[in-house]
Amino acid sequence: MREYLLTLCITAAVTYLLTGPVRKFAIVAGAMPEIRARDVHREPTPRLGGIAMFFGLCAGLLVADHLTNLNEVFEKSNEPRALLSGAALIWLIGVLDDKFEIDALIKLGAQMIAAGVMVVQGLTILWLPIPFVGTVALTQWQGTLLTVALVVITINAVNFVDGLDGLAAGMVCIAAAAFFMYAYRIWYSYGIEAAAPATLFSAILMGMCLGFLPHNMHPARIFMGDSGSMLIGLILAAGAISITGQVDPDAMKLYVGSERDAVHQMVPVYIPLLMPLTIIAIPAADLILAIVRRTWRGQSPFAADRGHLHHRLLEVGHSHSRAVLIMYFWSALIAFGALAYSVNSASMWIVLGVAALSAVGLVLLLLPRFTPRAPRWAQAFLPPRYRRRRAVPALLPVAPEEAEERTPVGAGAGVNGATAVGGRTRFPRR
Repeated sequence: MREYLLTLCITAAVTYLLTGPVRKFAIVAGAMPEIRARDVHREPTPRLGGIAMFFGLCAGLLVADHLTNLNEVFEKSNEPRALLSGAALIWLIGVLDDKFEIDALIKLGAQMIAAGVMVVQGLTILWLPIPFVGTVALTQWQGTLLTVALVVITINAVNFVDGLDGLAAGMVCIAAAAFFMYAYRIWYSYGIEAAAPATLFSAILMGMCLGFLPHNMHPARIFMGDSGSMLIGLILAAGAISITGQVDPDAMKLYVGSERDAVHQMVPVYIPLLMPLTIIAIPAADLILAIVRRTWRGQSPFAADRGHLHHRLLEVGHSHSRAVLIMYFWSALIAFGALAYSVNSASMWIVLGVAALSAVGLVLLLLPRFTPRAPRWAQAFLPPRYRRRRAVPALLPVAPEEAEERTPVGAGAGVNGATAVGGRTRFPRR
């Protein structure tokens, strides 16, 4: 565990330290596209944040290769090299897209090629554990098609959800944390070395997202762009493929005891079929809804619009930060709920807890403008936004000449600052 944490910290530190210089490079290189109709931000913001994330990935793999226990992952498996090859290709395409706006079909072809590169080097699905059937071995073509489909779906799901500051990085970090706990349990509790690559990929992915989030939280100073969103989507898919199609369920030796006990014990085997879906449940739902919505209107599935889930949260009345936190909440609820069920599937408390938290999430969705008010004696312990405001006295009449002197230049004329959404004066009301 300590070596995984060290790899995570090194990845996060490298990503965090490189994001600042990458931001300056993106400004000099002109990777600051104009604000589009579907964008939420109000000022041009540099992209290319995926450059720092890719070098964080390289640093994490390099450090893990020189550690005592994690070095066995590189000696016994070719999956880290396969991941790095596919990540380099998809990252290069993303960098070019952030700068020159590549066509969507070209990006789709590049995603399929990157997935094919990983398949050629051994990162593919070999068999599937299917309930009430058992372990089903796949042919080479079946494994290749299933692997490519999972990679492409995950990449585009993460890319579609990247619409608010800190949203994609935070949701992927939550999913990676849940997947790390699951993969580490398979590797440590059952002693299956084939789960070690997926555990390493999840730790590195968490480090990449944690290192980039401080620069990407609202108001964002830099965007990850397609070079970052497609990269973290590829790594997320690689971890799911590794633990789903590489870990042999027979190695867990769960076929013991009564039939009922065997069914409960086989839950960790069946969870790999559901875990990749739960960790991208929100992005995948957004992807499916976007495709249905656009094709229903007679548009291309790749046409951009403002109908994503995060856009609808803003239209309902939620603030930028509140919409992001709500998406975090639902992602964590689904991912960690599936993780808890895989640990103890016979407990009703898990189901009741998930149901209760779902009710809380629905209440948060239905109260977008609710602001809690605390008693006056507790005002000093609250953030300023939750404190009661004093009544503002009526403004005294001011001469027109004096009013012109007090009016700041540009007040009410448009956006003032990176976080403003309307006119704002620099002088407080008197």
